[in-house]
Amino acid sequence: MDLVIRDARVIDGTGGAAFRADVAVDGGRVAAIVPEGGERPSARRTVDAAGLALSPGFIDMHAHSDLALLRDPDHSAKAAQGVTLEVIGQDGLSYAPVDDGTLAQIRTAITGWNGDGSDIDFTWRTVGEYLDRLDHGFDGQGIAVNAAYLIPQGTVRMLALGWEDRDATTAEIARMKELVADGLEQGAVGLSSGLTYTPGMYATDSELTELCRVVAAYDGYYCPHHRSYGAGALRAYEEMVALTREAGCALHLAHATMNFGVNKGRAPELLALLDTALADGADITLDTYPYLPGCTTLAAMLPSWAAEGGPDAILARLRDDATAERIRHVVEVEGADGCHGVPIEWDRIEISGVNDPSLGGHIGKTVAESARERGEEPWTTARRLLLDDRLGPTILQHVGHEGNVQAIMKHPVHTGGSDGILHGAKPHPRAYGTFPQYLGRYVRELGVLSLEECVAHLTGRPAARLRLPDRGQIREGYRADLVLFDPDTVAAGSTFETPRTFPTGIPHVLIDGRFVIEDGRRTDTLAGRAIRRVTRRQ
Repeated sequence: MDLVIRDARVIDGTGGAAFRADVAVDGGRVAAIVPEGGERPSARRTVDAAGLALSPGFIDMHAHSDLALLRDPDHSAKAAQGVTLEVIGQDGLSYAPVDDGTLAQIRTAITGWNGDGSDIDFTWRTVGEYLDRLDHGFDGQGIAVNAAYLIPQGTVRMLALGWEDRDATTAEIARMKELVADGLEQGAVGLSSGLTYTPGMYATDSELTELCRVVAAYDGYYCPHHRSYGAGALRAYEEMVALTREAGCALHLAHATMNFGVNKGRAPELLALLDTALADGADITLDTYPYLPGCTTLAAMLPSWAAEGGPDAILARLRDDATAERIRHVVEVEGADGCHGVPIEWDRIEISGVNDPSLGGHIGKTVAESARERGEEPWTTARRLLLDDRLGPTILQHVGHEGNVQAIMKHPVHTGGSDGILHGAKPHPRAYGTFPQYLGRYVRELGVLSLEECVAHLTGRPAARLRLPDRGQIREGYRADLVLFDPDTVAAGSTFETPRTFPTGIPHVLIDGRFVIEDGRRTDTLAGRAIRRVTRRQ
């Protein structure tokens, strides 16, 4: 054998009780699991796991590492947490499939998520070419962790009809269905949407249903950031459940939170909706992050009509005083659809990143605080930031409720997702801390979940959603994507004050039996690859 992990407390990802065993690894797979008292296997290398738990690698069901995986071979933000697989292409906006014009627009539109990409060689245009680029990684060696890809519906809509706020024609819907089918043929696991982001939010339910029919035909899943997490949250959840049931498509609800003051204490209403649908045969899962604030771009707070035509049109409207005043009124008084129908509270909007270093003085302050320092109204500060940084500012939105967070994470269809934006000087701590935060705070300190149940939420259940036949459990023949952690000390080091701090209590992480974290330090191993689902239309 290549490796034996001795005397581990095995938590196998099924939710079943932990047990003591030696686990042998050979050829990148789990070769033997020998319970305590059995004949011990031998190997070229042995790791003493006494006092440590051994689990499958964690699967981040909602990641924004689309360019980070190609920018940073180290990628310890995720590897150090025990993440061995990330699902990218989220929220309906990413970099494949594209043409030259769409690529330029998408780079500007989500510069707050990933930077402008000026350091990236965009050699791909199709989903398959992007996955090939991930496989190649750095000098042909690969990337830090594995990655699966969701086809972004907003990007697909850009290709078919641009940034226009109108119904798609029959021909345009046919073109979008073709693009989705092509992406699934090339290895994508499903389709994502960002229905509070333009241009994806311009799609009607009937348009989305047609795309979901294609996803269903390939046994993929639909992952919507739905139309509201605020004033219309429950209606938005109902819409997604009904839409996917009509299409016969599996549904995975992205960062399924109930935010803003209007939703405090209302998580049970969401869970009752899901339970009813599940009992009626619906295929539904969801992911959440174990924190209260959200994270997005400042530009996302604007009304959708202000974004029609794309990034250059947004900037032009912000430069025009009369139009900017209309935007302000909608954002501050009416509640923009980009801000989930809730009037914005500038003292809850913290600037977490900018592209232009000269604007760094805003970072770590709310828009209201920056405005007071400058003796101006918050909208004036926000408008100037958007213009000067060309839509680049990233924000933390402090609108969550602990009761809702805990109630949702206990649901049987829950999985873990960081929603981690790695770009910016002061990112949300979830980017570096989601998985140890679950294990340390919500298992050990608060007892919201048992250790076995939590590990299942982070491993076996997401692997089942992704239809991965040999990941997510510690089982003979499965891939040796493994994490050794100390249940007594594991904790997120990242905080809102020091968000780029690495976790503690996770000494070893393996992908395909190769150490990517060893004795708490990142190795130079690049074991990650694109995880393609090889499916054909049913």
